[in-house]
Amino acid sequence: MTSTTEPTEPLSVEQLSATTLLRFATAGSVDDGKSTLVGRLLHDSKSILTDQLEAVKRVSAGRGQDTPDLALLTDGLRAEREQGITIDVAYRYFATARRRFILADTPGHVQYTRNMVTGASTADLAVVLVDARNGVIEQTRRHAAVAALLRVPHVVLAVNKMDLVAYEETVFAAIAEEFTAYASELGVPEITAIPISALAGDNVVEPSANMDWYGGPTVLEHLETVPVSHDLAHCHARLPVQYVIRPQTAEHPDYRGYAGQIAAGTFRVGESVTVLPSGRTSKVAGIDLLGTPVDVAWTPQSVTLLLEDDIDISRGDLLVPSKDAPPTTQDVEATVCHVADEPLTVGHRVLLKHGTRTVKAIVKDIPSRLTLDDLSLHPHPGRLVANDIGRVKIRTAEPLPLDAYADSRRTGAFILIDPADGTTLTAGMVGESFAAPQPVEDDADDDGWDF
Repeated sequence: MTSTTEPTEPLSVEQLSATTLLRFATAGSVDDGKSTLVGRLLHDSKSILTDQLEAVKRVSAGRGQDTPDLALLTDGLRAEREQGITIDVAYRYFATARRRFILADTPGHVQYTRNMVTGASTADLAVVLVDARNGVIEQTRRHAAVAALLRVPHVVLAVNKMDLVAYEETVFAAIAEEFTAYASELGVPEITAIPISALAGDNVVEPSANMDWYGGPTVLEHLETVPVSHDLAHCHARLPVQYVIRPQTAEHPDYRGYAGQIAAGTFRVGESVTVLPSGRTSKVAGIDLLGTPVDVAWTPQSVTLLLEDDIDISRGDLLVPSKDAPPTTQDVEATVCHVADEPLTVGHRVLLKHGTRTVKAIVKDIPSRLTLDDLSLHPHPGRLVANDIGRVKIRTAEPLPLDAYADSRRTGAFILIDPADGTTLTAGMVGESFAAPQPVEDDADDDGWDF
């Protein structure tokens, strides 16, 4: 397959505004070819500049390679290039005539699963790579579980390195069947399997001449056509307050605005709103968007709301429509992915960050841990170690307004933080998931953090 290094004409502002946006993440085990796939996708879709390609050629030549190593287009850290692995999440922005893309290339090493959680947390689609020679392995199952846990609506199984198995259809079919059965049991709503060779370019941007038995889309074609439902504007309206604006100037002596990014839904002037967790109510007197008054604002716009009444509101409070307010609670049940090297244990004192609010909390119980091999639940493990997925019950020092993660990926998520050094310990999703809770009573001594 041939490709050109010449950049195409950039899309106009009008063309870009007419296209939809797809956020997607790549995941896979070490050496499955994630960075090569991303590099091939950017290269063959003519989404890289000539000077970028020349830099990759120079580095590749210095390493004794005859052809450009397209993985270097995303592996930007020096340690990544020296070791030939991906360590950090690499974000890339590109566009075709049909769609705009925000791509998160995530690491494959087990110890960097935390980065995969970060990259996939806002994704509309996840591309999970599998080496055709190795098939579905534990890390593949872990990435499928994380995608299901984060409720990524679309998953693409990219069976890579088909050139190393002589493009055999039976190899692809067996891997696709095993992965689809596993991911379906996790509750992944849509799975598309595509046989590819990222190194050779088969079925990445152009259809492969080596796999005439495959009649489905290429990776880029699927990315361009998969339906994206950005339905956050139709979710429960939520505005976490980030800053209270009080100019107290001669021009604005009485201005009091509550600024933040709308996490979900739509706010309108005249609408009755409730401040949580206090429960005080008022009406929206005005909405400022980039210094201009508007009647309506929606996610993900950053706005300032003005209310008819002077209410004690501060950073960390949540503004919601009075008719659609979530319940507040100090008892949180959630599914979590533990990302820190230090284990999470029953009785662990932590900080829980939800939106713009951070409160003290205690891990009251760890009812179960998910076993990735057969999706069985290990009851009452007592602790979760790095990369474990399980259920937890948490008691917070202050009530929090929480949505179920199934209803809102933005306001149903939280993180647990080590109060000693600020390290992120755990990523949590409120409510039920594929791992059903098995609650038990806990009589652990909570001396010192008794809520």
